[in-house]
Amino acid sequence: MFNKQTVREVEFRGKRALVRVDFNVPIKGGMVGDDTRIRAALPTLEYLLGKGASLVLCSHLGRPKGKPNPEFSLRPVADKLAELLGRPVTFAEDCIGPVAEKAARRLEPGDVLLLENTRFHPGEEENDPEMARRLADLADIYVNDAFGSAHRAHASTEGVAHFLPAVSGFLMEKEIQYLGQAIANPEKPFIAILGGAKISDKIGVIRNLLTKADQILIGGGMANTFFKAQGYPVGDSLVEDGTLDTARELLQVGSTRLRLPVDVVIADGFSAEAQKQVMGMGPVPEGWRIMDIGPETVAAFRRLIIVAKTIVWNGPLGVFEYPPFAEGTTGIARAVAESKATSIIGGGDSIAAVRQAGVSERITHISTGGGASLEMLEGLTLPGVAALQDKP
Repeated sequence: MFNKQTVREVEFRGKRALVRVDFNVPIKGGMVGDDTRIRAALPTLEYLLGKGASLVLCSHLGRPKGKPNPEFSLRPVADKLAELLGRPVTFAEDCIGPVAEKAARRLEPGDVLLLENTRFHPGEEENDPEMARRLADLADIYVNDAFGSAHRAHASTEGVAHFLPAVSGFLMEKEIQYLGQAIANPEKPFIAILGGAKISDKIGVIRNLLTKADQILIGGGMANTFFKAQGYPVGDSLVEDGTLDTARELLQVGSTRLRLPVDVVIADGFSAEAQKQVMGMGPVPEGWRIMDIGPETVAAFRRLIIVAKTIVWNGPLGVFEYPPFAEGTTGIARAVAESKATSIIGGGDSIAAVRQAGVSERITHISTGGGASLEMLEGLTLPGVAALQDKP
């Protein structure tokens, strides 16, 4: 599944490439608020232009519910992309039909065209073959560089690959390489760190990683559900009561590999100003809630992290957006950065946490796809990856 052809294996001179990018960026007042995702696509786009291709770029933005909505137009992205590429970017008011076809036909080698939001048509999310064919008609080759959308079988991510030769861009290649390798053949010891609010989002991930990881370190709100499943009263802590039976089963199956916090930071309210204290594992007093992992847990987890060879981390280990409850997550981020392991971090909050800790430069790979990286860790097949051509 992970041995896919890339842009390196195709001749692009004089060809039109339809490139699926992830330009789902925040737009504020008609301007791009954060251009991280646009910058992430530049290596692939610059490579293709250097090889003599003309580019037809497509992406979704937000959730316009299958019809045109100026609030979700990609026009501001065309301006930002032109600035970053240092060359003009033409914008087409539609992604299929006469407007798009005419704009694509005019392209000369080195030209760049950005199509309007693919989700302005219901056929995108329905993976309508007719929409996929009309997108494919705009080009000679399809390049998918949008890992963040690879877990969705949509017309522009999966459908179009049935009508054109389909290869991966550099961003997609890197994601497949790191996440695929971490799952298929990790160097041991392999440590997984899982946080975030809910167990329900990560049940499949935990089940899959229990068959692969040497240790799974649990923190964040999801740890509370495990504590309650063990019989500890957790006060006012966030708990998913509907998953208590599943939590008990996972604790039984993973008795030697699932590591829960040994101490926690509790607070008498959900705010940065709340009173806080550290306590060892035991009943949390009424009116108090677990907000972070404690210093002994950070030290215990750190000992495992430092000797690891592969680390995968998804989800913060406390309410890190409040500085008094960020110490656990920051401590773990620093340990991961210190370790000599191949480290892979996915999920927006975990990425924000390593940036906040100032160690993002020392992480081997920061994944651009939240949902897609989780599904890969779960061992699921991603439609956008499966649709690409295998290497011979």
